[in-house]
Amino acid sequence: MTEAQPVRVVDAPLLPASHDQGLVEVFRRRYLLKLLVRREITARYSGSFLGMLWSYINPLSQFAVYYFVMGVLFNLHEDIPNFPLHMFSAIIVVHFFTETFAAGTRSIMRNKALVRKMAMPREMFPVASMLVSLFHVLPQVVILVIAAVVSGWTPDAVGMMYALLAIAVIMLLGTALALMFSVANVFFRDFGSFVGILTMYVRFGVPMIYPFTMVEERFGRFADYYLLNPIADAVLLFQRAFWVGTSRDVSREEMIVDHMPDGLLMHGMVALGVSAALLVVAQLVFTRLENKIPERLT
Repeated sequence: MTEAQPVRVVDAPLLPASHDQGLVEVFRRRYLLKLLVRREITARYSGSFLGMLWSYINPLSQFAVYYFVMGVLFNLHEDIPNFPLHMFSAIIVVHFFTETFAAGTRSIMRNKALVRKMAMPREMFPVASMLVSLFHVLPQVVILVIAAVVSGWTPDAVGMMYALLAIAVIMLLGTALALMFSVANVFFRDFGSFVGILTMYVRFGVPMIYPFTMVEERFGRFADYYLLNPIADAVLLFQRAFWVGTSRDVSREEMIVDHMPDGLLMHGMVALGVSAALLVVAQLVFTRLENKIPERLT
């Protein structure tokens, strides 16, 4: 007769997987994040005839509409050298932000089955939405680079640094807002509709269909407040990277440079710092409310 094995009893509560490390834990689970990003991309184009071509069609359709209205009807292309490049470089940044913000806001509700069943950092869903949006930026940049090279642009190290800074600002800012609004959307579905209104204003609050110098002419010293908008700073940084240097005509190239504000790099660094601080605040808000998410999803 075998002797019974002692049973070890641990007097401790059974807890779900740790969420207290937030975004740090998300990037520790890179394999799971990669699977979620791949799932998001596959689901987005499931049943689509054109598939990944929509990554090109969406921003190009926006470009065509804005160019016809602002470039043809209002003749802005005569006052702004290489106006298509000025506008398309801004559209890429704006589209990256609005897609991250909108998709990130809906991410938890869209994945509520996974949120209820799997022990995983819930911040992973807004982060995955941001990475999917970043994935769609790549083909758009390819189009922009080809058009810029045809116009006479050659890449330079400073310009590439400005471009990376612009992308970093949008990554941090978009993720921060997606975190806060995704958890808010769980409690009040109105936030999903509110995001649509906000993103509409974003397109007119950055130098996309008009140059920054127009803001300076109309508002004078108050134009400095315009540059407190991190998205506007990111747009100008991206334009500095891919619009400046695209004209073979020296006088027209000087006009392009004149459209850039003074101290752009400093504004960009401030925007990066503000976006990072907002991300910290968003993480604190998310952590405070995330334990109430499952009961709101039932």
